[in-house]
Amino acid sequence: MNQDYIEFKKQRELGEIISITFKFLRENYKSGGKIFLKLVGPAFLLLIAAVTYYAWSTLGTSFLGTAGLNMSDFIISGGLLILAYLLYMTSMTGTIYHIILSYINNNGTIDTSEVSAGLKHDFGKILLVSLISWALILAGTLLLVIPGIYVAIPLSLASAVLVFRNNGAIDSISDCFDLVKSNWWSTFGTLFCVGIIVYLISLVFQLPTIVYMMVKAFVSANEQSASGSFTDQLGTGYIILNVITTIIQYLVYSITPVAIAFIYFNLNEKKNYTGTYETIQNLGKQ
Repeated sequence: MNQDYIEFKKQRELGEIISITFKFLRENYKSGGKIFLKLVGPAFLLLIAAVTYYAWSTLGTSFLGTAGLNMSDFIISGGLLILAYLLYMTSMTGTIYHIILSYINNNGTIDTSEVSAGLKHDFGKILLVSLISWALILAGTLLLVIPGIYVAIPLSLASAVLVFRNNGAIDSISDCFDLVKSNWWSTFGTLFCVGIIVYLISLVFQLPTIVYMMVKAFVSANEQSASGSFTDQLGTGYIILNVITTIIQYLVYSITPVAIAFIYFNLNEKKNYTGTYETIQNLGKQ
């Protein structure tokens, strides 16, 4: 066993989950990062292209300074962005969960072939779970918002349940509600804190874009330019900065699935004592 092996099948409090999440990332970013780039890279490149096209269309100008795009281009760019985002999130979460699963199964070693095979096996199911989850959250949100928040908490664990229990899509959704039952508030609190941390980290990388927009707004106000709208004057510099910061944000989002994995095992241990039973069995074998 790896001497620095991190035990996932263990009950943890909020502070422990946050600290162990960053410890796992810190200790496995090299080996896990190579696998991540290999498996998630294609979807990530599609996302970069979609983000660039969407930023271009919403700004209403081209890199060559030609006429603005029409509404159909805007709708197409938005649709492509949603599709690329869905593919990226599916491959990203699937890869990270299978990296963790391989790490657990091999006592701290990550097997690339296992992760690749696992992602291929579960990609369609994770995609289906994501679509069903989004639909349920949207439906709940339309019912006075609160139901949407209520179902979003257990559904955030659905993909983790699917991978770690080798479930089907529907069973995973059912099991995640059962898992969170009686622990909704603690799960909500942990996810909320993780979300705040991820948001603050991503906000740091948004600062160049925010500063750029403030400078442009100041210059535009001083010049009292009537040659076009403020968005028209932002130019390609805004597009480039916006794309770069958005790309970094999507990479930062990879922190969340790692934290969710620890949340899953914490809840599973409270309910099923899986890790405890395995420890007792291993002691009997020694």
